Amino acid sequence: MTVTLTDEQHEFGSAVREFCRREVGSREQRDKLTDCGRQSHSLDLNRRVAALGWAAINVPEEYGGAGGNHVDLCVLLEELARGMAPIPWHGTTLITGGIYNRFAHEELKKAVLARIADGAALAIAMSEPGAGSDVAAMNCRAERTADGWVLNGQKTWCTNAHLADSILLVARTDRGEKKHHGLTMFHVPSDTPGLIIKGIDTMNGEEVNDLYFTDCVLPTDAVVGEVGQGWRQLMAGLDTERLILAAQMLGTAERAFDDCLAFITERTQFGQPVGSFQAVKHRIADLATEIECARLLVYSVAQQADDPSRSTNLSRASSMAKLKATEVSKSMSLEGMQLMGGYGYSTEFDMVHHVRVSLAATIYGGTNEIQREIIGKSYGL
Repeated sequence: MTVTLTDEQHEFGSAVREFCRREVGSREQRDKLTDCGRQSHSLDLNRRVAALGWAAINVPEEYGGAGGNHVDLCVLLEELARGMAPIPWHGTTLITGGIYNRFAHEELKKAVLARIADGAALAIAMSEPGAGSDVAAMNCRAERTADGWVLNGQKTWCTNAHLADSILLVARTDRGEKKHHGLTMFHVPSDTPGLIIKGIDTMNGEEVNDLYFTDCVLPTDAVVGEVGQGWRQLMAGLDTERLILAAQMLGTAERAFDDCLAFITERTQFGQPVGSFQAVKHRIADLATEIECARLLVYSVAQQADDPSRSTNLSRASSMAKLKATEVSKSMSLEGMQLMGGYGYSTEFDMVHHVRVSLAATIYGGTNEIQREIIGKSYGL
């Protein structure tokens, strides 16, 4: 299908593109915001985006947001990623904010969503050392007391936790007949006594964290949604989560393509531009086609999410979008590195960054193996 954007959405995309060119268009600008790449996410830049009214793009207007739809959301995230704006984990904030918007009590909803509009970061803690793709196997426990709840246990791979105002924790409050029963969501301020946040070294700098909960006391109203309904609440937001990740990786794939194309057009070997050789030209043709396929799929899913009557199976479609966009981004960045030769492997060029980001994207937010499993099951297999 054709990607149909309104005039306002086209203008919005152009505005985000211009913002990225002006604010983070050079390596020097990005290095200044990220301590030379050691920090992957800049809260300072996030606040600049918030000042323009973009940070809470999909938050309802009554809570300080822009009230945008899924297509608006994809336009923003695609252009931010294509512009290499060092706020990649704003997607995590929006994913987490969506859960608060759907399930939190009114007072908590107002407080948290207003912080997104101000440019704050949020985190969500699901994975544990023994519960990754099998999320329902989690054991981090919340026990009810006379005055509230007490948390004990460990979470891992928690994006944004070292920057976040608060963490949305999924913990076990009971044991049911099935392992996904008895899970509950909690609002945990990052300065809660008994919570230790410890960064995990990764090849892309400071991104993810281990969380240790030791007798952390929470009030009764820290529950987000309903006690024992954490699994259902998680499932309710997965389609949007996958779409957010797909839009971001679409932008990364496009930037990797742009960088590669610029290099092979300018780089001369054997007396002619590298891009003029048939072998290179055909690889570029294939990559460009794959990126266009991914773009059509991502925006098709966004339009289905805005109008569910257009979709027969949004869960399948969103998994396809996440799978396709991340695999295309991985292929594009690895091919870009190969086509650039030694220069692609040098940190002087951005292709190294694109490779790091793309490889990780096939793992977080539900591995691509899990996405294939979801898609296969949707056909009765």
